[in-house]
Amino acid sequence: MDLCLRGGRVIDPRRGIDAEADVLLAGGVVARVGAGLAAGAGRGVRIVDVRGRWVVPGLIDLHAHLREPGQEYKEDVATGTRAAAAGGFTAVCAMPNTTPPNDNRAVTELIVDRARKAGVVRVYPIGAITKGLAGESLAEMAELKEAGCVAVSDDGRPVMNAELMRRAMEYARTFGLTVVQHCEDLSLSAGGAMNEGPIATRAGLRAQPTSAESAMVARDLELCALTGARYHVAHVSSADSVRLIAAAKKRGLPVSCEVTPHHLTLTDEACAHYDTNAKCNPPLRGAADVDALRAALADGTIDAVATDHAPHSPVEKEVEFEQAAFGMIGLETAVPLVLELVRSGALSPSAFVTRLSAAPAALFGLPGGTLADGGAADLTVIDPEAPWTVHPAELRSRSRNTPFAGRALRGRAVMTVVGGAIVWSTVEFGEPSA
Repeated sequence: MDLCLRGGRVIDPRRGIDAEADVLLAGGVVARVGAGLAAGAGRGVRIVDVRGRWVVPGLIDLHAHLREPGQEYKEDVATGTRAAAAGGFTAVCAMPNTTPPNDNRAVTELIVDRARKAGVVRVYPIGAITKGLAGESLAEMAELKEAGCVAVSDDGRPVMNAELMRRAMEYARTFGLTVVQHCEDLSLSAGGAMNEGPIATRAGLRAQPTSAESAMVARDLELCALTGARYHVAHVSSADSVRLIAAAKKRGLPVSCEVTPHHLTLTDEACAHYDTNAKCNPPLRGAADVDALRAALADGTIDAVATDHAPHSPVEKEVEFEQAAFGMIGLETAVPLVLELVRSGALSPSAFVTRLSAAPAALFGLPGGTLADGGAADLTVIDPEAPWTVHPAELRSRSRNTPFAGRALRGRAVMTVVGGAIVWSTVEFGEPSA
């Protein structure tokens, strides 16, 4: 059924729109954005009153783990995309660290097929850089792209061999693929479970310095300059890395980066009492790094917000801190966490939409990111003031590993529309127009 969203604050930075307006959706596309459309809506159009809420292009997550195939006890395409829809995301990019890894056409096609049959939102696979994510020989990027991959990455396993990374960049450039790197020099991180600093010292935990990240960023930026390949830094976490990326952009290098909501809103203090749900990689950093990340997100040095949604079962998390798996779920808490920066004045509403929708679409060449007439009707309705408390048992993800359990938040997605179909909603619908 066709929809008309009436009276919301429409924010579409790519069209230069930030105003109260109606949005008419017809036949799975955006028919028109403008004032007074609801009054002239045709017969059978369902009117949805969204006054007091934001209507924005569908949010796009560049970095999520759906765990299928092989780790469905943590998450699968069906549960992961339901969580995405509840969080306001109309599309997610699925990382390749599945079992087996997404390093060949068969695995990519399986993910695409599962997404088509069981998925609630759009799923774009990211293929492996190396076979088996082993860092020894390159995967067949040509067939990965043909099968549907939109970028390549070895995810949490950094490509340590500089010569191999150079060849990966050259190969990826040939096929128009972005190389996404988890930046970690393993000789510096040395098995550290959290950020190096006084908190780790007091906790008696092995730690990794911020230089473990920035050293790899520096190396890869030089390889980017050498090869001209598009290069994307995943989940940047330190002030030093931000400075390197800013300098590379000034040099005109084709580099981009993302930051997670948890690196924007938590510090390593969250690990002080051994909460394994706060253990992630890169680790939560100190307050000065968080401040640098927020400033870089505001000024555009950091291009996008990505969740790094990493579901784990209690088997991997309810153990000693150093033995616990890295990662936390994030699809359903991303919007309110980033909205905290909007309320504090650190980020404008337009920048919020850009970093969560328009920029992700542009970085990986994905559809969406705007409410252009005739474009796919993928959009998110956000109530920026809706109060709610994080109760893990009520989340749609199969896993419950969030450090935000019990935290009172403000703001959430109240409707998610994909291809004109409502896939998530807490909004009351009006009757279709006669």
